[in-house]
Amino acid sequence: MELFTAQGCAACPPAQAVVNALADRPDVIALSFSVTYWDALGWHDRFGQPAFTERQRRYAIVGHRQLATPQVLVNGRIAITGRDPAEMARAIRNAEPADPGPSIRRSGAALVVGADRRTARPATLWLVQYDPRTVLVPIGAGENSGRILPHRNVVRGLRAIGRWSGDAVRVMLPPASRWRRVVLVQASDGGGIIAAARIS
Repeated sequence: MELFTAQGCAACPPAQAVVNALADRPDVIALSFSVTYWDALGWHDRFGQPAFTERQRRYAIVGHRQLATPQVLVNGRIAITGRDPAEMARAIRNAEPADPGPSIRRSGAALVVGADRRTARPATLWLVQYDPRTVLVPIGAGENSGRILPHRNVVRGLRAIGRWSGDAVRVMLPPASRWRRVVLVQASDGGGIIAAARIS
């Protein structure tokens, strides 16, 4: 699941809390993307990146509502605000794919995505780098001024590293950094998530 959030948005902390609570679940990959369009209203989000705003914009183009925060995309298919834990649990259940998609594994310095004709379609391989720690951020301006907001699984990098269309592929990974990493196999142009996995 992908939370699109902003430190300057008063409606976002409840959704961030729901995502924070899911961060340790082994069956859920919960990622927090800070967007930048709230920065003009008085508080610069220290985790915001234009690439994250563009990712949400692509989802909006394919029909997942307008740009707004908070917004959670579950498997790139179901869009909710993320503020209600019960709604989040339902979305996770309803987004379970009928087919788990291709296998994803690391092989030395390379990433190997297996063949899977059942879920084959043009897809992008995304490498997501994130910080799994709880990071406490004091907010000095904007709608959340004076609050200290806890963040988990904050995305620090997003990079397309290859393509997949149903046949097995092998791509070289960039050198490991201090952040943990997830690979998403995503149908092109803001489509659904076909497969996802944490890699070491």
